[in-house]
Amino acid sequence: MTDPYDDETPRESLGLAGLQRRLAEFAAARDWQPYHTPKNLVAALSVEASELLEIFQWLTPEESARVMDDPDTAHRVTDEIADVLAYLLQLCEVLGVDPLSALAAKIDRNEHRFPAGKPRNESP
Repeated sequence: MTDPYDDETPRESLGLAGLQRRLAEFAAARDWQPYHTPKNLVAALSVEASELLEIFQWLTPEESARVMDDPDTAHRVTDEIADVLAYLLQLCEVLGVDPLSALAAKIDRNEHRFPAGKPRNESP
């Protein structure tokens, strides 16, 4: 018997809004919304980011660049990245933040703060 939760078949690609909707539906079906406060979501995001860090913690820079070469490690990295993204998208939904707009605005600010061609050893 196959495990329905171990489906390696990629799903139809959804945009961020579609993924946020799926996450909200998943939480609603389990009555988890009361627990999805900003504080709890940030805490969970931190935990998942730490679990991703744990995979890389003692690797050399060269080893970390090849982490996706090992199928088991690649699967763990992919799962942790998905967990981080899931909590980040849920946090954005709860706070009413458009993650793509927030990122675009941040890139704009950084382009202004750190202009191209400025020597790296100069402070911004």
